[in-house]
Amino acid sequence: MRVRNFFRSFLDRYFHDEESVIFTLILISALLVLWTIGTYIAPLIVALIIAYLLQGMVNSLLRLGLSYLLAVVLVYTLFISGFMALLLLVLPQAWGQLARLINELPRLISEGQALLMVLPENYPELMSEQQVQDFIRSLRGELALFGQYILSYSISSLPNIFSWIIFVILVPVLVFFMMKDKKTLVDWVAGLLPRHRPLMRKIWLEMDEQVANYVRGKSLEILILAGVSYIAFTILGMNYTLLLAVLMGLSVIVPFIGVAVVVIPVMAVAYVQWGFGSEFFTVLAVYTVIQLLDANLLVPIIFSETVNLHPVAIIAAVLVFGGLWGLAGVFFAIPLATLIKAILNAWPSHPGPGDQTLLK
Repeated sequence: MRVRNFFRSFLDRYFHDEESVIFTLILISALLVLWTIGTYIAPLIVALIIAYLLQGMVNSLLRLGLSYLLAVVLVYTLFISGFMALLLLVLPQAWGQLARLINELPRLISEGQALLMVLPENYPELMSEQQVQDFIRSLRGELALFGQYILSYSISSLPNIFSWIIFVILVPVLVFFMMKDKKTLVDWVAGLLPRHRPLMRKIWLEMDEQVANYVRGKSLEILILAGVSYIAFTILGMNYTLLLAVLMGLSVIVPFIGVAVVVIPVMAVAYVQWGFGSEFFTVLAVYTVIQLLDANLLVPIIFSETVNLHPVAIIAAVLVFGGLWGLAGVFFAIPLATLIKAILNAWPSHPGPGDQTLLK
């Protein structure tokens, strides 16, 4: 009896109206679709996200008096130009620098070994020479396994090249039609939902306000940070400038962790290139200044609405969604966590008839 009253109270509290039940079914269906056929409809999902992000620029042009079709054409032209530049210029150069860096890893390890061998001489109570040699041997073994993994992945991925070509072609086409026919598509989806939907409307308004600002702002932050880093590293004459600039841009995806992780390859490249000289500390100073300017100047300017999430919740979201969907999950971890928070805040509830019974 007590268990039955508990479930009755739970259902009466959180599923007392039609919209709550329908919204729950929609969430479950969306999760099942992503879990089962998410890989097959990836171009559709990516195109939907891109079209949603570009809609902000379209709305800005509409406020200037442009027609909707002209605004869509202008924004889409800007998007396709950036997409082709990324595909044909940035990615091939970054991949070439990554391949060159992998080929030079043995020399980098030798340089690091020479640096580590100084530690047993200066701090024999903390580390012995044998421990350093064991660490270097273990590192060489891990790198050898990593090289084999990269080679096997490259060979096994050859059959997927055709799929990638289809992906690259389909996404821009889908983005255009989603932007051009936005009203038709939105009306079609709205027709499938209940007429009275205050819960869905409240969640959508909160998500549209916070998540749109976050994702668009984060994308802009990545571009600005990568561009500034590329210019700074080029002026300093560093090797692998484009690869390091890409890593600098991507470092902002993972809050609190990316900055600490990316400093390792930046400082490693600087040390191998110059040693512990003035150039090394100049690179360290430039890296610190860029990160400070990003945290204290760029972020407050770009993000008009901050995502009010506890740091523990952010890190947990990064771990969970990153483990589920890789880099895409890491990038969208905070928006997804914000969605969960918006659902919890907006979900209607009221005391069920069984609550008083449970309290007795």
